[in-house]
This record gives sequence, C-alpha cells and structure tokens, in this order.
Amino acid sequence: MAYQFARLELYSRKGKEGRGTDFIFDEVARRPEASLHVRDPKRPEVVYGKDIDDLRALHDERAALAKVTVSGKPKAIRKDQNTLGTVIISHPATVEEHRADPAIQRDVLEWERRSIDWLKSRYGDELVTVVRHVDESHPHLHAYLVSNDPEMRAANFHPGFVAKNAIQAAGPRGGEDDKALKKRADRAYVDAMRNFLDDFHERVAIPSGLTRIGPKKRRLTRAEWQKEKTQAQALKKTVERARQVKASGEQFVARTNDEAAAIRAAANLEKEAATKATAVARAAHDSARKAQQQATDAVSFASRYSGLAGRVRAFWDGFRKSKIAAAIRQEFSGEIEHAKAFARSVQNRLKEEETRRIAAERKAHEATRDAEAARDAALRASIERDRAYSMLPPERQQELVAVGPAMKMTLRPSAKKDKR
Repeated sequence: MAYQFARLELYSRKGKEGRGTDFIFDEVARRPEASLHVRDPKRPEVVYGKDIDDLRALHDERAALAKVTVSGKPKAIRKDQNTLGTVIISHPATVEEHRADPAIQRDVLEWERRSIDWLKSRYGDELVTVVRHVDESHPHLHAYLVSNDPEMRAANFHPGFVAKNAIQAAGPRGGEDDKALKKRADRAYVDAMRNFLDDFHERVAIPSGLTRIGPKKRRLTRAEWQKEKTQAQALKKTVERARQVKASGEQFVARTNDEAAAIRAAANLEKEAATKATAVARAAHDSARKAQQQATDAVSFASRYSGLAGRVRAFWDGFRKSKIAAAIRQEFSGEIEHAKAFARSVQNRLKEEETRRIAAERKAHEATRDAEAARDAALRASIERDRAYSMLPPERQQELVAVGPAMKMTLRPSAKKDKR
C-alpha cells in the first residue's frame, strides 16, 4: 500500500483549455474523443446515484435556470462561473494488483464504501453521482457535485475557496495592507485544504491502511517508507479490531436495550393489569357495599311496613300527605309502583292458594264421609249375615263350615251361640 490520493476540482460550462463541463461528462462516460489519455477505455461503473446522462441533464437544466442579481435585477449566470464540483479519489494499489489479489479487491471495496460514506457526510443530496474507473493505472472514483443554490455556485464545495473568500470579503485588519491580507487569505486556503485532507485521512485512509503523504515529498529512504507502510497496516488492523469491538459492543448494548425494553414493557403491562384489577376490585367493593346497604334498607323497610295490605295502603295514604314523602315518591315512583305490584301479586296468590285449600278440604271431607258410609253399610251387612246364620239349623251350619276357604264371609258358630 502507499499514500492516499484525493483531489477536488471545479468546472464551468465554458471551461479552461477546452475542459468545460461537457468535456468532463464525456470523459467520465469514456467517449473516445475525451478519452485519449486512456489506452483501453472501459465502460464506467456507477456505484452511487444517477447515471451519467441523468447527471449531465440535471446539471445543464439547473445551470440554464440559475440566476444572479446584478443591480437589483436577476440575470443568467455567466458561462465561466464554476457550476460543477468533482472529487477524485484514487487507491494506491495498481489495477494489476487489484485483479490478481482477492485480498486487495476486498480492501479496495472497503475503501470505496468508506469513501462514499465520507462524501455523503460532507455533501448530502448535492452528491449526485459516484463512478468507478478501472481502466487506468489505479482503481479510482469520480464524484460529481451539483449545487442546490439558485446561483449554482460550485465554489461553495471547495473549502479552500470558501475560507479564502471569507478573509478577503472581511477586508484587512487594523494596520494590514493588501499584501498582508492576501497572505492571510492564502494561509486560510492552505489550512482549509489541509483540514479537508486530514478529514479524509481520518475517516477513510487510516481505516484502509493508507499513509497521509507519499515518500518522495518527504524524501524518505526506502527503509523508512517500508516502515511507515508497515505502521499504516498495523494501524489499519487496530482500527478494524476497534471497529469489531465497537460493533460487538453496540450489538451487546442493542441486545441489552431490547431486553430492558421488553422487561419494561412487560412490567408496564403488569402494572396496567394491576391498576385495572384494582379499579375493578374497588368498583366491585363499592357495588357490594351499595348492594349490602340496599339489602339492609329493604329488610328494614320490610320489617317496618310488613303487615296487612290495608296497613300498607294506610301507610302510603298517610305518606302522601307529607311534602317530603311527595318528593321521595316522585324520585322513587318506579320502585314504589314495583313494590305495590309485587304486593298485589302476593295477595292474589294467597287468595288463590286459600281457594285451592278450601276446595281440597271439601273434597277430603266428602271422601271421608263416603268412606264412613261404606264402612257402616258393610257393618250392617255383616250383622245381617250373622243373624241369618244363627237362624239356620245346626246341620245347615255344619255344611256351611265344611265349604271352608271358599266362604270368605262364613263365620264359625260363636262360643256364645254354642252356649245358647
């Protein structure tokens, strides 16, 4: 591995030295007239956002509609105003290494993912397209930025220009001449771009095992450079390990939070159920107390006003004479009518039962009378039979006795008869 590579450039429709926005779009699309620097052009691969034709259409439409205000009047923007921002990010592995080594392919894919995340974090929805090229010496990405600003000022994408323009717009400080102002603005430009690259180095290069600056610029020996690359790789592994630990920790925290949330949810459900049960119990208790009071009042009422229907009627008639009773009767008229109806039904049932009892007693009396008459008739018949028997001659009596069991009603001569 080697050092990082990231460069930010701006383009206008007019362009410089023929490198306007149309040429840039043709170059990224690998059209032959714009790809003379590539020995074997290959179709670009869009890895994020819109395809190249939609990118071109979006840029050109916004550029045609963009306006600036001059002397209070809106005017179309100039053709030489920068309207397109690009960020080129290159990986130090060669294309041949990338094709031959699966480990390098995995490293490049991870570097690419980190690079796109970094771009999205800096530019948001103004990052329109990211394209991968694999037909040059190193795998690299082209990112294209289109401003949402009505004036479509692509200079706002460039942190160096933003910092420098802010210093120049504020003007010189006390005792500062134009040369000192320019020097301070240039220093702000350099600092802003250094911060831009430091951010890329921290967010992308370090986790990918890349160094901050190459060996030639710092005049490092080969041994020093190899040592720095080894350190970069060690730092990459450390970062990867830290990321794994962080991911494991986050998973543990997420799992713990889920379990805690489930426990809290269950506790809340139990609390709600207990609250509802308590409310139901209280309601049932109140209802039971109310029912008990109503029963007590009913018993008191029954014991106080039970008796003959005439006494009940007299009670109610006397009650009507009271103004308080009238108010109570109006409020409880339904209950009173129900009680009266119940009393009437009880009286009717009592009358019916009394009628049935009298009828049953009459029938029982008649049955008893008939039974007694039948018993008397049987007794008289028996007496007459005995008299007739006693009047028979003795030999006839002996014949009747000889008949035996067939004569159920035959009686032997009594001792009294023999004595006679």
